[in-house]
Amino acid sequence: RARCPSMRVTLALTAWTVSVVSSYSYSANSLPDIDNEAFIKDCVRIHNKFRSEVKPAASDMLYMTWDPVLAQTAKAWARKCQFSHNVQLKTPHLLHPNFTSLGENIWSGTQSIFSVSSAITSWYNEVEYYDFKTRRCSKVCGHYTQVVWADSYKVGCAVQFCPTVTGLTFPNAAHFICNYGPAGNYPTLPYKKGSTCSACPQNDNCLDNLCVSTQRDKLTRYYSIVYPDWPIYIRNRSLSLFFIVSPLVLILAAIITILVKYKHLVLLD
Repeated sequence: RARCPSMRVTLALTAWTVSVVSSYSYSANSLPDIDNEAFIKDCVRIHNKFRSEVKPAASDMLYMTWDPVLAQTAKAWARKCQFSHNVQLKTPHLLHPNFTSLGENIWSGTQSIFSVSSAITSWYNEVEYYDFKTRRCSKVCGHYTQVVWADSYKVGCAVQFCPTVTGLTFPNAAHFICNYGPAGNYPTLPYKKGSTCSACPQNDNCLDNLCVSTQRDKLTRYYSIVYPDWPIYIRNRSLSLFFIVSPLVLILAAIITILVKYKHLVLLD
């Protein structure tokens, strides 16, 4: 038992190292495809990390999960190597069977500097131009508001090597696109301010300040936004209550049993 704490620390450091390495960068000839597990986990985890840390805190922020159809849409458009939005987003029913609106964020940079983390972080950093109270944006904010749009709960991303990107001047680019369902709708507020998870949909659970639902998310387990390889199983409230109460009941029963036996011994004396 004495080894447990050190073992947990070792596992935590290992998981953190794997997370940093997997999200840092990709070699010149190894840009990941949309079925790459590490790429998928990075895209989802980094989105959820930023969504869980918004300021002011969000009361209704949904946990975001991967959508293969959105990823295929992002991949098809990324192959065009154009620094502009997908023209078919105006007819979302042609792109996705479940959403009447789709959002899109685009990042392009030299292949040597691309990482999922740096791309999504650049979108989130537009928060410095956004005033939550007035809903005003002093520069560009649409990428940020889409990343933290409370109702957007599905994401699919793709990265494409482009010798050139139409609209940009540098060569050998990594062209990174994420599509979202449903779309954000700036300039309205991206989320409701309040205590985390206090305005989640009915029957949702709260995980890392985000609203989760196994029915909506179609997941049996989730992953920590800090340690992406650590699965988290969501228990229903009745089962959680049982696990909390049952040890107390057992302890109380043991105390009563000891008292009864002690009283019986005293009577015998």
